[in-house]
Amino acid sequence: MTEPRFLSGRRAIVTGADQGIGRAIARALDAAGATVVLHHLNGVAGARETLADAEAHEADFTEAGAAAGLAARVLEGGRLDILIANAAIEQRGPWQSVAEETVNRHVEANFTSFLTLCQALVPPMAERGWGRVVAVGSIMAARPRAETLVYAALKSAQYTALAAIARDVAGSGVTLNAIAPGAIETERTASRYADPDFRNAVTAKIPARRQGRPEDCVAPVLMFCSDQAAYITGATVPVDGGWSLGDAPGGLPGERT
Repeated sequence: MTEPRFLSGRRAIVTGADQGIGRAIARALDAAGATVVLHHLNGVAGARETLADAEAHEADFTEAGAAAGLAARVLEGGRLDILIANAAIEQRGPWQSVAEETVNRHVEANFTSFLTLCQALVPPMAERGWGRVVAVGSIMAARPRAETLVYAALKSAQYTALAAIARDVAGSGVTLNAIAPGAIETERTASRYADPDFRNAVTAKIPARRQGRPEDCVAPVLMFCSDQAAYITGATVPVDGGWSLGDAPGGLPGERT
């Protein structure tokens, strides 16, 4: 079992840390003793709410070069031991009319930024013999939907890149793993979950019979960042209440099909 401050002396960056899953992970890393650097996009107030005194940087990952610039600025403040790649965009719409610009924005934000951050941060980790990368994926990589085709496809691509890098640096003390959240209620989706019909329609499909919370994503991330998980790499942990196993049996709690 890990000690309460088991990440003391480690420095971490969490992308998309001004709300939701990123905020929960950043706070947990801080509680575990890590020095946490926050990334946000137009969310400086949210970043301050996450961790009031933490170093924070703004970057728009849909813009070419933004991730490289972020990495350079953060490395000016010292080494980085942990990368939590959480930031992403998700634009829904009919697959028949997805615009090239929409595809390009998703590629930059959801794939290129991850690869760029790994290129900048993982080699120094490997040289020091210790490093952790955790990507926040999505259930949609395994259960894609037509209206989120581009987002889902790039979450799959992200995992492929993660696995390839993980294999290459496993002998250098660096691990790369992922979590795959399902239906998580965050600040961005709270208004939708406030609608009882929407909430009931979602939770009726989830074997655990409830939507997830950002805090549900914390435990596997902390595990991946620990020394005890040094022999785990290239893995993905679903955080979805069993949804990736299939829709809940029956239409109502207690029913079975």
